[in-house]
Amino acid sequence: MRKFLLILVLLAAAGGGGAYWWAGRGGVPVITVDKPKALMGQGAVVEVTVDAPGGRLSKLDVTFEQGGKQTPLFALGQGGAAGLTQDGPDRVRVTVPATRKEIADLKSGDARVLVAAERQVLYGVRTLASSLAHPVRVRLEPPRVAVLSMHHFINHGGSEFVVFRATPSDVTAGVRVGDRVYTAYPGRAVGIADPAVRVAVYALLYDQDLTTPMKVFATDEAGNTASADIDSRVFPKVFRKSRIDVADTFLQRVVPAILENTPDFAREVPDPNDLVASFLKINGELRRKNAVTIAALAPKSAPEMRWRGVFQQLGNSKVESSFADHRTYFHDGKEIDQQVHLGFDLAVTAAVPIVASGRGTVVQADYLGIYGNCVIVDHGLGVQSLYAHLSSIDVKVGDSVDAGQQLGRSGMTGLAGGDHLHFTMLVGGNPVSAVDWWSTQWMEDRLLRKIREAGGR
Repeated sequence: MRKFLLILVLLAAAGGGGAYWWAGRGGVPVITVDKPKALMGQGAVVEVTVDAPGGRLSKLDVTFEQGGKQTPLFALGQGGAAGLTQDGPDRVRVTVPATRKEIADLKSGDARVLVAAERQVLYGVRTLASSLAHPVRVRLEPPRVAVLSMHHFINHGGSEFVVFRATPSDVTAGVRVGDRVYTAYPGRAVGIADPAVRVAVYALLYDQDLTTPMKVFATDEAGNTASADIDSRVFPKVFRKSRIDVADTFLQRVVPAILENTPDFAREVPDPNDLVASFLKINGELRRKNAVTIAALAPKSAPEMRWRGVFQQLGNSKVESSFADHRTYFHDGKEIDQQVHLGFDLAVTAAVPIVASGRGTVVQADYLGIYGNCVIVDHGLGVQSLYAHLSSIDVKVGDSVDAGQQLGRSGMTGLAGGDHLHFTMLVGGNPVSAVDWWSTQWMEDRLLRKIREAGGR
């Protein structure tokens, strides 16, 4: 009987140990501090993720520590649940502000984010705990920005250039025009030696209000931001309206060709044989997709001013359509669509050589939806030029080209009613009027003079 009882005790102990081990097989909670990484600023947010089976925790505390003082930011079950979300089957996320409102004595300097997490297993018999001390550096001083250049005159739908100072040197800077942001480049891109000086080309787009705020800004790694107004004078422009009659012969020529050259988009077209419906999808949805593709090329712009002087208009060309023409499309006498034409249609004769309007690097040389065979040249500082509807392309991506160098020949690929060049200037990926860039006076007054006055070349 004693041996039997001993065996029972040993079996119970083994079973209990096995159950204890099995209950802890998920391990301790795994803590990650996602924000801040290394620096935190005035508007800091602490973001913590914790991985545990089912995302179930019995304790989760987030504390900020600086100068020996600890400030609780979050505690599970103590009124802080508003910042807690389920972020997957086995993960929870805590997002809480960490500003002077929450941390009264917050100051610049070293600090730590302390996180403690626990989960109970085996009906509370066993607790699995983990903790993490995440070091951060607090930076509360905002950057400083000041506009240096003068006389910022901008046409509606046109471009401008600004020179400004942004400190400290590690800030990210740019120009914000309403909801559009334009990258600023170091002054050395135009020969200015001062490391604090930044330069930027920006635009007031055709569909933005004339009173849209224009500001330079700087943001440091801690998220602190400063801005300053650009003293500007805006000149309104009247954009034309035109009627486009869409003939069946036009649809029969362009719709099948575009769908054949854009197979991914073609799969989204319900009935390719319905030429009018397919045209509407091309003229709207594919046009928008192409705009996204074009905008994605802007970050590839060189951090230097690669062009020299005024840009060239296609020689002896006749302007058939202007920038920001509002087009209303009719088929069989009925209105079917409205779009805005964001470029200049320039015509000479069929298959004429198309040359680069300025020095730069080819970043697009392929079929591009409504633009057909299309070449885009990057000229640096976020400035690019687009050449569309080509019958042939003579360059490839990565080629360096000089002003006047042949890119291809004119044609009628894409949504082209006849042989011509669709030409667009782009600033930060946004179409702008080319009239500014074709003007010697504009180039001198708006850009080159400001560079010289700031000490550049």
